[in-house]
Amino acid sequence: MLEINNITFGYRKGANVLEDFTLKYEEPGIYGLLGKNGTGKSTLLYLISGLLRPSAGNVTYNGTDVTLRRPEVLEDLFIVPEEYNLPAIPLEKFVSRLKPFYPRFDEELLRRSLESFEMPYDINLGSLSMGQKKKVYMCVALATRTRLLLMDEPTNGLDIPSKSQFRKIVAGNTSEDQTIIISTHQVRDVELLLDHVTMIDKNRILTHSKMDELFSEDEAINLETKFNELLNATK
Repeated sequence: MLEINNITFGYRKGANVLEDFTLKYEEPGIYGLLGKNGTGKSTLLYLISGLLRPSAGNVTYNGTDVTLRRPEVLEDLFIVPEEYNLPAIPLEKFVSRLKPFYPRFDEELLRRSLESFEMPYDINLGSLSMGQKKKVYMCVALATRTRLLLMDEPTNGLDIPSKSQFRKIVAGNTSEDQTIIISTHQVRDVELLLDHVTMIDKNRILTHSKMDELFSEDEAINLETKFNELLNATK
């Protein structure tokens, strides 16, 4: 479904963030994309979304190069970046402008998710704090019902109760045909939510596994410890 084929990308000449990097997402589920700061997690999400172009290789979604920006890809893909601005307009107007681009948009899901965050629907986006904007935008992202949803550091800026609510909202509203890729360095915020995990370090893939393959039944889930184990094993 999603194939990252031998991509190379750098923000300046001679300093590639990713080089001849290959990865495949072959089945739906909730994936964690984990690694230290500066290892290219955010860059990879932007490349997957087609917002960045690799200098070599390509990223394809259902066989189509994402950089072509085809309607059939754009309507089935949504990205929540770590930082963003929202227009100072009512949420209802924002949704009315967004809905035509996403055929599976679920307004009832949006309302339920907002309610879970104790956020009203009749709000003006310009009056919200950064934490509130994050909650609203993640609710909108889930409501698009795209089959590929990318989230970069989604729990940054959320308080502890909101982080817990985020996990519940995502777990309770993900359909069987969706792939959600969550990039984060705050591993403990999402580890119990994940079906699969990808760990990268300096252009290396440490693991790209199902959670039940990475941990035995009697082993406590601790992705931070597992990351360090895999990192040390490959030095």
